[in-house]
Amino acid sequence: MSGHGGPSDGPSDRAGSGGGCAVREATDPADREACFAVRKEVFVVEQRVPQEIEYDAYDAADADTVHVLAVGPDGPLGTGRLLYGPAAAGKTGGDASVGSLGRLAVTKAARGLGVGAALVRAIESAARARGLRAVDLHAQTHALAFYERLGYEAYGPEFPDAGIAHRAMRRAL
Repeated sequence: MSGHGGPSDGPSDRAGSGGGCAVREATDPADREACFAVRKEVFVVEQRVPQEIEYDAYDAADADTVHVLAVGPDGPLGTGRLLYGPAAAGKTGGDASVGSLGRLAVTKAARGLGVGAALVRAIESAARARGLRAVDLHAQTHALAFYERLGYEAYGPEFPDAGIAHRAMRRAL
């Protein structure tokens, strides 16, 4: 599942912050577990995505993947991930210069506060740092306007992923 929660927050021009939170790369095991807990809350519990398809090989610690975590005073608020290199090429038509943004999820309590936009900007920053020229994603159709406000353009037809309607989108960096 490409799985993008598509929070309904407005765009934020400031990468790394939104909704009174800090956004950081989840490099230690505790942060990665917090990312997975947010994904479980949003995708598995709220959206009823089967757990066995929510987690995949790209969640392994040695994958070409960057996980980002938004944290507020009371704990985790959101997460997202960037696939790059060979991991992304499998999702971007073989183009290793394009990253793949996925698994964007914001907790109910943090929606509408700019957390989702801050996560997207942090993922874009990580993509630039790895020399990527663009970022692709598969957005749930209810989240298209959110990503459009952040500069993404939809392409291709609508398609189902885990029983949820999606569209492919891309933004040049």
